[in-house]
Amino acid sequence: MSENAAAIAAVTSAIEADRDWVVELTQKMVQIPTVNPKFETGATINREADLQSMLEPVLKEEGFATEQWDALPGRPNLVGEKAGDEARSLILCGHIDVVPVGACKDWSIDPFGGEIKNGCIYGRGAIDMKSGVAACIAASRAIRKTGIDLVGRLAIHSVVDEESGGFGAMDAVKRGKLAKAVLVAEPTWGDVLPAEGGLEWARVTIRGRAAHSAWRYNEIYPQRHEAGRLEPGVNAIEIASRFIAALRLYELDRTRAQSHPLLPIGMNTINIGVVHGGAGLGENGLPMVMTNPAIIPDVAVIDLDMKFLPNENSADYRRDFEAFVHHFAQTDAWLRGHPPMIQWELGGLHFPPMNTSVDHPLVKSLVSHKTSLGKAPEIKGFVAVCDAAHYAGAGVDGVIFGPSGDGFHGVDEYVDIESLVETTKVIAASVIDWCGVR
Repeated sequence: MSENAAAIAAVTSAIEADRDWVVELTQKMVQIPTVNPKFETGATINREADLQSMLEPVLKEEGFATEQWDALPGRPNLVGEKAGDEARSLILCGHIDVVPVGACKDWSIDPFGGEIKNGCIYGRGAIDMKSGVAACIAASRAIRKTGIDLVGRLAIHSVVDEESGGFGAMDAVKRGKLAKAVLVAEPTWGDVLPAEGGLEWARVTIRGRAAHSAWRYNEIYPQRHEAGRLEPGVNAIEIASRFIAALRLYELDRTRAQSHPLLPIGMNTINIGVVHGGAGLGENGLPMVMTNPAIIPDVAVIDLDMKFLPNENSADYRRDFEAFVHHFAQTDAWLRGHPPMIQWELGGLHFPPMNTSVDHPLVKSLVSHKTSLGKAPEIKGFVAVCDAAHYAGAGVDGVIFGPSGDGFHGVDEYVDIESLVETTKVIAASVIDWCGVR
């Protein structure tokens, strides 16, 4: 048996013998409510700092040098580091913030109870993704307990704010908390995901000309351009409706013309998420008057969620969309002189694409060890986005792998305990493969 194989066998046995440890850590994490305060505020539910303070001594006990800092006010990231070779360095990453519970009456159990039932741990964040963070810590613990000395540097990143843009991971990246590879333990039902598309949030603002609605005929029906003619209004909402129709055709053209082998055809969609129309452009970028239909509106604001493929890049994607908007404006006499405005990174949100090779050693290791424990995983892309994108944007090879469960962003969220233990074993084995053993 090779040195790595012997080490992996020892670690796998150690995790199985002490399987309650990762279960209990997941329960403790679920029992500390960490609702993202951008969605809902309350002293009893916004306890990210408390959770990080609970995890920090756990990491220290496992031999990690730890560091906490506020990525956002009162919202700390926690990073643990074990020194080693940079060429074989690896980050195990997960987020601790969760979405709101919603109506507690709709849950059959306490959303923050961490209750075990039918082989599952229940509670908000159980699958998304406190169990993933727990699996990363438990994997590193088993490696230490079996006396394995890793060659490569190993880091654990417990970050905030993934649910509202990933500003915790962004801040870690800006501070240079990088490595050669990163494994993000989001739920994947045991599949291995080395790719995800990029995401842009953009705002398109269309300007018209306000006027009294009684003179609408002066805008839409042919009139003689005689001296004294009232200046016609230009209805920005009507222009926006034409823009939305054109945008749908642009979306169809893009999704039909190109795809990625690991993702469903057509996933690179453009979602028209929010539309505001009215009169007067306020300092906040939105119409000031949206309750008076007697005004021909001069402002229409369209907010877009725009996905692009893993093998595309943000700069080319933006240029292509800007060209589309320009050509749309050329079809309208008013817009030729008053072209729509595009604001990128709306709310500061931007997810780079991740396109790690299916032949990457970390991907192959995860597939091999998951297969050895049962069913072979599927290698595919992630149709949503997660923090892996921010590391990938900084040149870190990323892969997503985590446990099974359900109810994320819904009611009665849970993680399957067998999958949690199995995930811990696979992560530990892949850490040994990637980092190497002295």
